[in-house]
Amino acid sequence: MDIWCPIANAVQAVGSLMTLAILVRVLYGWVDPSPFPTNAFKGLLWQLTDPILEPIRRLLPAAGPLDLSPIVATVVIQLVARAVAVGIGGDFCGPV
Repeated sequence: MDIWCPIANAVQAVGSLMTLAILVRVLYGWVDPSPFPTNAFKGLLWQLTDPILEPIRRLLPAAGPLDLSPIVATVVIQLVARAVAVGIGGDFCGPV
């Protein structure tokens, strides 16, 4: 086992956790549609995901009431995490 494999796996795990945080934010937005954090959990979730979603929202054209930034962010996060993991550890490191 190469020394870089644990680092590559950690990069992929962080990408997966960020994707999960975005998914939870989307689902939470359906339950509590207020755009402002109303409790500690929602505040933490917004703090984790806003730095990723807000720049994408500024770049995307308006799609009516649909917010497509979580979809774009998820794809970008997964592509970057995979590219970095392959660059660090190579293809021989197993997925997380």
